[in-house]
Amino acid sequence: MSTTVIVLIILAALALIVVFIYNGLVRAKVRVDEAWSDISVQLKRRYDLIPNLVNTVKGYAAHEKTVFEEVTEARANALNAQTVTEAAKADNQFQAALKSLFAVAEAYPDLKANQSFQQLQAELVDTEDKIQAARRFYNGAARDLNVKIQTFPTNIFAGLLGFKQRDFFEVDAAETAAVNQPVNVDFSADSKSKAK
Repeated sequence: MSTTVIVLIILAALALIVVFIYNGLVRAKVRVDEAWSDISVQLKRRYDLIPNLVNTVKGYAAHEKTVFEEVTEARANALNAQTVTEAAKADNQFQAALKSLFAVAEAYPDLKANQSFQQLQAELVDTEDKIQAARRFYNGAARDLNVKIQTFPTNIFAGLLGFKQRDFFEVDAAETAAVNQPVNVDFSADSKSKAK
């Protein structure tokens, strides 16, 4: 074999390796994008349920204005999140506000028995389950892409081809501690409650 043929075989083999690496990275990137789309759909579904839930609770607890404002603000922040990190932070804030809303609902037995409230609560629970599944799928896809980008020899080509690692959709440790704290409801003598 001549030197030219050997060089051509080596170049063809290298080209095939680059094509396989590139295609693997593209597949992993598309999986991450698809998984993020699933999370976005479920988060939007949850955020669309909230106005109905707030309006139902408002009918029973109109004086709980600060709780309603917190939920509305948290919903707006969540809808405006642009990155995975922003979405995770906004989701944590939203979870805390929603917890306060349900604490208010606990104080009104008629509200808890309301069929509309029960249906909205059931839909919200179903949506939360779907969000958890979508989050696990997204984090798994992000992990697979990140591993590909960091391992040899893919890491050499990933940087050259413009592939970047993806953030995980995580709950911040400080936010987790705040969300896991019980909500204190204080009923003062003037019959107004304050959710803390």
